[in-house]
Amino acid sequence: MKKTQSALSLIGCRKSVRHFTGATVSGEDLLEILKAGMAAPSAVDMQPWEFICVTERDTLDKLCDALPYAKMLSKAGAAIVVCCDPLQAHHQFKEYAVIDSTLASQNILLAAEALGLGALWTAAYPYPERMDPVRRILHIPEGIIPLNVIPIGHPTGEDVPKDKFKQNKIHTEKW
Repeated sequence: MKKTQSALSLIGCRKSVRHFTGATVSGEDLLEILKAGMAAPSAVDMQPWEFICVTERDTLDKLCDALPYAKMLSKAGAAIVVCCDPLQAHHQFKEYAVIDSTLASQNILLAAEALGLGALWTAAYPYPERMDPVRRILHIPEGIIPLNVIPIGHPTGEDVPKDKFKQNKIHTEKW
């Protein structure tokens, strides 16, 4: 078992990692990351998410070529594509499916950080020009929304956390 950080420390040092060593990511680590994703809250616990774990270099390269904002896939050891199924969401609302799967995505990002790996969110949804190639490359059925592609890998150390705290974003009940 790898040593993990406290939750607040982990959240504070999470960063978007765009520079990977190219080393593979272990199946054990990917399973832990996916378990964390599935531990996310969802409306009425409907869990409308589906995950595609991509580890084949050829598939990672195809996604890299197809997605203009995911070029870091060329050195990522894996990727998790977070999808959502509106038919499985509370009241079959697309909005719940997207929100719930976004919560799962955040857990995935935090779990990767906790394991000493790097990751970042690259959006597919709501852009047809991004969703369509992801759907085609991964054979995702119609009706299932490819929400994002999360490259995961061993960080080179170039990417560092940012202090994003802004006091002016906090309001009292009398905004």
